Amino acid sequence: MQLRVRSIIYLAEAIGGYELVDPRGRDLPRFAAGAHVELQAGGFLRRYSLCNDPAERRRYCIAVLREAESRGGSRHLHESVRVGDLAEVSLPRNNFPLDSGDERHLLIASGIGIAPIMSMIAELRRRGAEFEVHYCTRSPEKTAFRRELAPLAAEGRLHFHHDGGDPARGLDIGALLREPRPDTHLYYCGPASMMAAAGEAASDWPAGTVHCEYFTGVREPVASEDRPLRVRLAKSGGEYEIAPGETIADVLRRHGVPVRTSCELGYCGTCITPYLAGEPDHRDQVLREKDRRRYVMICCSRAKSPALVLDL
Repeated sequence: MQLRVRSIIYLAEAIGGYELVDPRGRDLPRFAAGAHVELQAGGFLRRYSLCNDPAERRRYCIAVLREAESRGGSRHLHESVRVGDLAEVSLPRNNFPLDSGDERHLLIASGIGIAPIMSMIAELRRRGAEFEVHYCTRSPEKTAFRRELAPLAAEGRLHFHHDGGDPARGLDIGALLREPRPDTHLYYCGPASMMAAAGEAASDWPAGTVHCEYFTGVREPVASEDRPLRVRLAKSGGEYEIAPGETIADVLRRHGVPVRTSCELGYCGTCITPYLAGEPDHRDQVLREKDRRRYVMICCSRAKSPALVLDL
């Protein structure tokens, strides 16, 4: 889609908010809480979570952190994009949806990871659902949406955690997640260190109750890092060569083997497949360590061993 930048606002130190609208004022395609769009910026394709209320039809809002080591995406948006400019924007996709039930929801955000959580908060408030938010930043000055979230903090439904750059002074994620309450769903998004800590702390939560999203940019496969491998299918007996630059899912689909995929980037979990032999080269952002001994995501992962046997 060609969308126009209607406004750019200051959200926090090094974080800008961008409002995107249809140039003719038409409704935009619907999105659900947790969804993202991909935006062409400075020659790079980058993924940004939608942070506004999913009930809104006339705009998409994204929050963009200017990264110190940006390769061009965030730097281009902060330095070159102006109000009135047109931007190439994908249709919304959602690898981080809210559970549809009425259970309790626990949400943890760190830094710019608050973006998808903002749309979730709007949806949960509309549902009248029970939820609690923990928002971790270095300082109040680096806290996006601080004014919008202040009423929730006053109600005790949201907690700000400022660590001053020392994680030991911040939220104790291990203690928070040690004993999950019944019928509670967990959602978390943030930088790699926080994601690792939350993933480890929630490793014993009931299956299907833990949801997360990494906010890295769209990863392009690098064929030079790939080695050829053979994939054998234990049930059907097929055997296929996976060349560098190809994915297991692509090759299986080309040979008529039905496989399910969605994001094809290792974020959504649709293509999780059990394997029986071989050593996978896991490249996903979803599987927990204990699950990697049984499953592989065939949309992105390959193998460290010459062959991989799938339970298909």
